[in-house]
Amino acid sequence: MREENCIFCRIANGEIPSKTLYEDEKFRVILDLGPATNGHALILPKEHYADLFELPKETAGEVMQLAQRMAGLMKDRLGCEGLNLVQNNGELAGQTVFHFHMHIIPRYPADGQKIGWKPREVSQEELEDIKNKITG
Repeated sequence: MREENCIFCRIANGEIPSKTLYEDEKFRVILDLGPATNGHALILPKEHYADLFELPKETAGEVMQLAQRMAGLMKDRLGCEGLNLVQNNGELAGQTVFHFHMHIIPRYPADGQKIGWKPREVSQEELEDIKNKITG
């Protein structure tokens, strides 16, 4: 299923030109037009899923396998020393295009990027309470 007005559906299916790094029957991997670093790419499924919650489990596994393959190519050919896999779900989490996609961001010394979070203090009781809520 594809959505006519979804820009990532249109890019993934070749209706809008992109700098494609990889393509098969299910996915297209493209260079990001507003990259965080040299080689920043997006994995786009050709089918439309708004976010991780809509993504079929089998497809989720295929995304990770493709991310691993692309990461290896980036390390070998771009010389990155690490990388971030970033996948946002929902507006509050920073998702701006509501078509599931995963960012592959190669990392280099002094690339100027700060991808992370500020750890907060939490008690063992709070951790236990959260664990119980999630696991039932």
